Amino acid sequence: MHHGPEVRRRKLGAELRALRTAAGLTSGEAARRVGWHQSKVSRIETGTSGVKPADVRLLLDAYEVEDAQLRALLLALAGSGDADDRHPWWHAYRGVLPPTYRDFISLESQATGMRTLETSVVPGLLQTPEYARAVTRAAVDGVDEKRLDTLVQVRLTRQGVLRGDPPLQLSAVLDEAVLRRQVGGPEVMARQLDRLMEAARLPQVTLQVLPFSAGAHIGVTGPFVIFSFSNTSDLDVVVLDHLTSSLHLERKEDLQAYSEAFDTLRLHAMPAEDSSEYIAEIRQDW
Repeated sequence: MHHGPEVRRRKLGAELRALRTAAGLTSGEAARRVGWHQSKVSRIETGTSGVKPADVRLLLDAYEVEDAQLRALLLALAGSGDADDRHPWWHAYRGVLPPTYRDFISLESQATGMRTLETSVVPGLLQTPEYARAVTRAAVDGVDEKRLDTLVQVRLTRQGVLRGDPPLQLSAVLDEAVLRRQVGGPEVMARQLDRLMEAARLPQVTLQVLPFSAGAHIGVTGPFVIFSFSNTSDLDVVVLDHLTSSLHLERKEDLQAYSEAFDTLRLHAMPAEDSSEYIAEIRQDW
């Protein structure tokens, strides 16, 4: 269990070590190829020290890694926005967003799949502007209007991953409480449920409702997110949000446990088509 920056270093180091091994190089041979001391390669691979995107690029070139998507992902983990080291869009908000939130956005922007259980609010990627504003105002104590505007804008900009090429594949299980908890008033809720029904028709989005009638379930301990990466499952990560921080689970045992939990939740939830109809029914109440 680790905080964001540490898990990113560990995952990046583990992947670089695997790529070096696949290239048939020892750490000493890799170091000589890029003109470093062997200890620097070791520190990077164990995640004990940070690494600049330029250094990652040197190693990837030395290992003859040509997969553009994998290179982009590893460079993002090192803090680079793209192949030219241009900053990602959220870098402009570094004075407003805490590091854990920036790490979350970075993972979200590079992931190919996202599985999420939500027990209280609509997933950020599917929120309307009015709903996002109401949720943020409630969650951030004493937030002023300027910062509120910024935080809402960040949330709306994040939604671009669903329109990417290829788009993020989102699978969400929503507890019925998400649909019935009043956020921002009846009109805001009505528009938000309309938005959910629109999103459910997208091929890259799967929405399922876990009705109250399902009783107690494995997700009662709280929401979670599982990010998946098509290049390598070694980079998959579970994110748990707490009031003042986020925790990242990277061990294979944790990933398996949460993946199995999500599969169980999907089995107990309504099928996607029935879920859309149920959302439409609840929308009439608003």
